[in-house]
Order: sequence, then C-alpha cells, then structure tokens
Amino acid sequence: MTSSTIPTARLGENGPEVGVQGLGCMGMSFAYGPTDADASRAALERALELGVTLYDTADAYGAGENEKFLAPFFKAHRDEVVIATKFALAIPPEDPSRRIIRNDAPYIREAVEASLRRLDVDVIDLYYMHRRDVNVPIEDTVGVMAELVREGKVKQLGLSEVTAAELHAAQGVHPIAAVQSEWSLFSRDIEAQVVPAARELGVSLVAYSPLGRGFLTGSFADAATDLTADDFRRQQPRFNGENAAANAALLEPVRTVAEAHGASLGQIALAWVQQRGAVHGLPVIPIPGTRRPARVEENTAATAIVLSEAELALLEPIAAKVAGDRYADMRFASAGRE
Repeated sequence: MTSSTIPTARLGENGPEVGVQGLGCMGMSFAYGPTDADASRAALERALELGVTLYDTADAYGAGENEKFLAPFFKAHRDEVVIATKFALAIPPEDPSRRIIRNDAPYIREAVEASLRRLDVDVIDLYYMHRRDVNVPIEDTVGVMAELVREGKVKQLGLSEVTAAELHAAQGVHPIAAVQSEWSLFSRDIEAQVVPAARELGVSLVAYSPLGRGFLTGSFADAATDLTADDFRRQQPRFNGENAAANAALLEPVRTVAEAHGASLGQIALAWVQQRGAVHGLPVIPIPGTRRPARVEENTAATAIVLSEAELALLEPIAAKVAGDRYADMRFASAGRE
C-alpha cells in the first residue's frame, strides 16, 4: 500500500492549493447503481491520506443526499479539505426525476443556503454554476455569486460546461477560479476554445469524467447489458449498442500504453488528462469518481506516470473516432453552444 502523497496545483490565480487530482463524489449516492456507504467513507479517508484535498459534489446529486452524506467527513477534516458544490439543476417537487436549469438570483440564494445546511459548514470553498440557463445573462448570475463571496458564504467561484465567450463574460464580473468540464481521451471538445480561454484568464480546469464514466477502464462494454437499470450511463449514447461496440475497439492503443507502463487502462487515461496541463499550459485537476479505497490508490498513482511523445501520439486519434455524443441532449454542454 502506497503512502506517498500527490503533487498540488492552484485553483485559479488566487485560490487554494489542492491535490493535483481531486475526487468526484457523485457516485457515492447517485447515478451509478447500487452504493456502499461504508466503502465510500473509507474511500474518502484514503483519498485524504494520499493528498486528495478537492472533493466535488452538487445539490442535484441525489436531491441533496450526496452533500448530506459527505458532511460528517468534511466536519472531521474541515481544515484539510476544499469543498466544491454546485447549483443550477432544480428538482421540481411534482417530478423528482426531472431537472430544470435555473440561474436566477432567488434560486441561487435559496440553493446556497440549502447547501450550507446540508454540508453543515459556514462557507463553501468553491461554488459552481452547474449548468447554463441561456435565458439569464451570465453576468447577472455571476453577479449574484459574487455577492455570496462578499457575504462570506462562498470563497471561490466556478463554472461548469461554459463556452469560452461565457467564461470571458463571467470573468469580467468576478474572478473565476475553475471551469469544470468533461475532458478525457474520449471527450476533447473543450480544447478548441474553452481551454485557451481558461489559460488566458488564469482559470484552472477541473476535468470531470476523466475515465469516460468508467468506460476507459474497461469495467463495462455496453451499458444496456452490463449495468443496472438505474445507472445513468444507460442514457448516454456512446455507451450503448453499436456505439459502445465501436468505442470498445478504441481502447486498444490505451492497452498498448498500459502494458508498457505496467499500469491499468484507467491509470493511462488519467495520466493523459493530467498531462494536458503541460500540453496546454494551465493547471488541470481531474476528479475521477470512485467508491472504493483500492481504486483511489490506483487513481492517485497515475499522477506519477509520464507518457512519452510517442505514446501521446498513439493516443491522439482516439477522440475523433468516438461514436455517439456524451449526452443525449448536447444543448446543455458547452460544445452544444460553441
């Protein structure tokens, strides 16, 4: 069992130093089938031991249950962790299965107070706009978020799945510490405009789903047949049917590189995302999600893997060949609005 800790990176120009790999906590209580609370609690503790300090959640994950689940861990380690949560996906009482995007001031103020209560904290370290409501000027939304900073309820601001233009507009209102977007060997659309904008503005990039929601680890081959009926990935086009079969074949170069390093597929996928920081010249902090301590150890060990130019070249063509979009409706992802 390794006891070494991972390197650090800074969130934005004036934000905190965090472990260069964070932990996505959504699956501990939401979206990815049956959960195991004891294993998840052990994973949280092991991650902290290994230097993971950025913990990512959202009010929409399990309708607030994810924030509640994490609260005791955060309370026990408040001075050691950086808590990131999000607002914008409102759940209508009449239909808990739906999500409505809201960026308006009354909702934001209601959402932050609810998250503070569930998390049992006085201040949120990094508060994200989860998704963009195009009917509300982003300057207005970030203006309200800036008020939360001045009121001491939030320390740093983040945006998720925004375009380069939206990021520029937001930065004109208040400094943005981090942009969170999907970034992996399978999903590279943000490299065209969002990443250059983030670099220019001094914004860190927090990469969610760096393991392609598990597909890049080889842990499942077709969501429709391999995953439980309540698993969110069954709704995503690239993980089902003919798309899944085509995409599974794209893992062969990942296997080749993994064998050369004596590493797992997931470790190579994470090392590739980590190395985007050097390629693009900005801090990149992947937040792979897991519910198992052993997987935390595997993931954090990837921070020590450096891929050669030849290996990067072998992996380069993968994303352009991926079949299927990352969401059934791409309007709410930055690539759908660029």
